[in-house]
Amino acid sequence: DKVKLFQVPTLQELQDKNPDASFYYLSSKVKTPYFSMKFKPGDFLVFGKETKGLPAELLKDNPDTAITIPMSGEVRSINLSTSVGIVLYEAIRQNYEFK
Repeated sequence: DKVKLFQVPTLQELQDKNPDASFYYLSSKVKTPYFSMKFKPGDFLVFGKETKGLPAELLKDNPDTAITIPMSGEVRSINLSTSVGIVLYEAIRQNYEFK
């Protein structure tokens, strides 16, 4: 009851409805770590399918906001829900005071 859910048919429509927002595109195929970003309230975190990720063209077109969760060793990636939790918590940590 504390989360407002809504569905938007396409990413383009979401971007058109939020022209002042920043969109961050998460991928295991880029190098910039998520913790190097300064997230603001109203920003969007965009994740792809767990099996395919985001389209390469989308990442290529947005190099300044294509970010990753750094991995070490043989681990290539972690599951989608865990990835969302990690990056979302960092965005919340940067923007809200904890008591």
